[in-house]
Amino acid sequence: MFNLFLPLFTVSAQIKDWTNTATGESCVVDGVPTLKCLEIVFGNILYMSSFFIIIVLFIMFVVGSFRYLTSFGNAERVKKAQGTLKFALIGFILFVSAFLILTIIQTLFLGTGGANLFEFKLGE
Repeated sequence: MFNLFLPLFTVSAQIKDWTNTATGESCVVDGVPTLKCLEIVFGNILYMSSFFIIIVLFIMFVVGSFRYLTSFGNAERVKKAQGTLKFALIGFILFVSAFLILTIIQTLFLGTGGANLFEFKLGE
């Protein structure tokens, strides 16, 4: 019964395929990734780290809100909850501003015509 659904649930250890987006050529030679795959590995690390940051920020907001709701007017507990929420908000602002700064750098210096900020040109 469960073997019927097995092809529907494929799991991949990477986010992007091992092909160069600009040229369409693969960076794998004889089944082994080469240095041309550095862009893909770096992109996967950035994607996974930003996902991890979003999860941590969400948990911080939930914990801070729960502490604030369950403080029952206790000044010390309210201050602790406000501190958690303040640091979660600072982290969110830093995360969004880093993304915006990189996007602005990409637009100003590389243009928007298909150039990518994290695209390395190795061995062309």
